[in-house]
Amino acid sequence: MEENSVFHGFKNIYVTIFALFFFFKLLIKIFLALLTHFYIVKGNRKEAARISEEIYGGISESWADRSLLHEAASQGRLLALKTLIAQGINVNLVTINRVSSLHEACLGGHVACAKVLLEHGAHVNGTTVHGVTPLFNACCSGSPACVNLLLEFGAKPQLDDHLASPIHEAVKRGHKECMEILLANNVNIDQEAPQHGTPLYVACSYQRTDCVKKLLELGASVDQGKWLDTPLHAAARQSSAEVIDLLADYGASLRLLNHQGKCALDLATPQSSVEQALLLREGPSSLAQLCRLCIRKCLGRSCHYAIYQLCLPEPLEKFLLYQ
Repeated sequence: MEENSVFHGFKNIYVTIFALFFFFKLLIKIFLALLTHFYIVKGNRKEAARISEEIYGGISESWADRSLLHEAASQGRLLALKTLIAQGINVNLVTINRVSSLHEACLGGHVACAKVLLEHGAHVNGTTVHGVTPLFNACCSGSPACVNLLLEFGAKPQLDDHLASPIHEAVKRGHKECMEILLANNVNIDQEAPQHGTPLYVACSYQRTDCVKKLLELGASVDQGKWLDTPLHAAARQSSAEVIDLLADYGASLRLLNHQGKCALDLATPQSSVEQALLLREGPSSLAQLCRLCIRKCLGRSCHYAIYQLCLPEPLEKFLLYQ
């Protein structure tokens, strides 16, 4: 009798420990899932991917490192893709980082493969651990055909701020047509992504002049950028005077200060074409400063008047000659 009691006692202890172990493991999984979401929201998607691997590493039923379907989609092999689907391969099988075959097809700009996957039930708004959607990948590859196809199948043209933004990616890479398609589908032209700012700010940062021009034509806010940094601040850091002129033509404020207390002129490289473009836009005192810069570059005093004539409009010429 005593032996049975001891046996049952040990058995109960064992069952309790076993239950506590699984309960503790479940709590860890929940905590890591919440932590993953936190890192995605904060923009640290690399860390989110590492944590996700810890959570899902052993779930082989729905996860794979990289399937044959992924390979066929990424390489645009339509016949192989159809054959694998006919054999019963799940079109929504994803890698450890939640990359689907549809992600791969769109990244390669393979519209025919993307269409077959969507027709067989591929998740059009599926996100990777980095917050990337198939639409984002289509904008990355610069495929208007893929962008249109995804939108036809219900892709969300504008996502939450913590997810990777398709329009920002299209602008960053200079894919103007993809950008225009998204804007035609009611994407907010002034959407300010936490890591990137507005589309216009991105276009200025990467000197995508065609995108800058189109965004301004479509009514983008010329002074809204990334927090206190305006598109003009972004343009001043680069080497394109053409972008400076475009922004100024649409009324960009030259004297707005960023979080460092600097205006666009403060950020321009000294004696550069960008600095000269900004000085020309800032009025008489800046024009005088520009002319003095020109004179310093000149080899002889005899050419001063010629330089003033080159730099200045007629009404200001006489005034500045005496500065």
